[in-house]
Amino acid sequence: MNEKAYLCIDLKSFYASVECVERGLNPMTTNLAVADPERGEGTICLAISPSMKALGIPNRCRVYQIPKNVDYIMAPPRMKLYIEYSADIYAIYLKYISKDDIHVYSIDEAFLDVTDYLGMYKMSAEELAVCIMEDIKSATGITATAGVGTNLYLAKVALDILAKHNSDNIAYLDEELYRKKMWDYKPLKDFWRVGKGVEKRLSEIGIMTMGDIARADEKILYKMFGVDAELLIDHAWGRESTIMADIKSYRPKSNSLSSSQVLLRNYDYKECLIVLKEMTDSLCLDMVEKGLVTESLSIIIGYAYEYEHDSARGTQSMTVCTNLYSMIMPYAVSLYERIADKNIPIRRISLTFNNVMDESYEQYDLFTNIKNAEIEKNLQRSVLDIKNRFGKNAVLRGMDLLESGTAMERNRQIGGHRSG
Repeated sequence: MNEKAYLCIDLKSFYASVECVERGLNPMTTNLAVADPERGEGTICLAISPSMKALGIPNRCRVYQIPKNVDYIMAPPRMKLYIEYSADIYAIYLKYISKDDIHVYSIDEAFLDVTDYLGMYKMSAEELAVCIMEDIKSATGITATAGVGTNLYLAKVALDILAKHNSDNIAYLDEELYRKKMWDYKPLKDFWRVGKGVEKRLSEIGIMTMGDIARADEKILYKMFGVDAELLIDHAWGRESTIMADIKSYRPKSNSLSSSQVLLRNYDYKECLIVLKEMTDSLCLDMVEKGLVTESLSIIIGYAYEYEHDSARGTQSMTVCTNLYSMIMPYAVSLYERIADKNIPIRRISLTFNNVMDESYEQYDLFTNIKNAEIEKNLQRSVLDIKNRFGKNAVLRGMDLLESGTAMERNRQIGGHRSG
């Protein structure tokens, strides 16, 4: 059996690179930050160009964190354009690899299982990676980086920690090389699936590197992390059992629909309630369009940064399983009133409809007026038809016109950012 070969390809400073290419500028030498100037200096930069990173400026910085002596272009986000570039690059992958062997990890990153293609192309995995990277550069002007590994994890680590710092933008790892090169590497949080919290807990017992994890008493790790310790130990040795076929065949046990937003200013308790109602309305229409219903919802509230107050969160079960706005709204408002602190300004809010299921599971309680429910459902479908034909802002609720409402602006965006 041939040794597996995976590529993990990332598009370097993707959003910033697209903006540079569109302006006829070199992404590697132009100072450019993708950020919405209308959101003020506190807004987060979606991306900064490599030349700005070379100055020590962190990628996901806020605008005010960019030193005043740095001259740069501020480019408003154009999400529709980025999606078009990403689709074009996916089409390049398809020139070389079947879609069954490609897993799109994010808009700017993908895993490719190239095991069965190397013999056909008479290339090594590294040579095929270079060929694809050069095709991307030639067709779009975007520079790609690639990690090559004998499993998915090693390909990802090779990309994240090694390739992005190599002059040729490519790096290779197998299990043996991983132990030689990565066992003493710090910090641990740079490794895939190891966050700051895990790093902190490990440091408290003297574990600072992947080598330390590999040599540690497994009983201690299982006591600290439960079943997650198994993955941590496997990764410490450079092992990963998941293959592309597993990813393609995976089906989650339950699904959810969610909406979240960072508000452009601090909202008080009553203002944020308007935003929650807008989000509830939007998610209900999403469920109607997808033929789904829900029986519970969750809310997370993040308070203004300067107050350093823990976020509030809660879940509310319902006596109905539905997608009707009039039935879900009272539960959302009740949960919000129960968990929100009325005295602290709010800056972030997230709403999730849990365990969404097919509309055939719709269920009402004894107090439901079935006739009115059908009238509302038909009305929701009509609203969707109008929005799909004439745009999301073609039909609005009165609350959307209030100063604190965000729905009209959100409807013009993709992923919470300007579409173009």
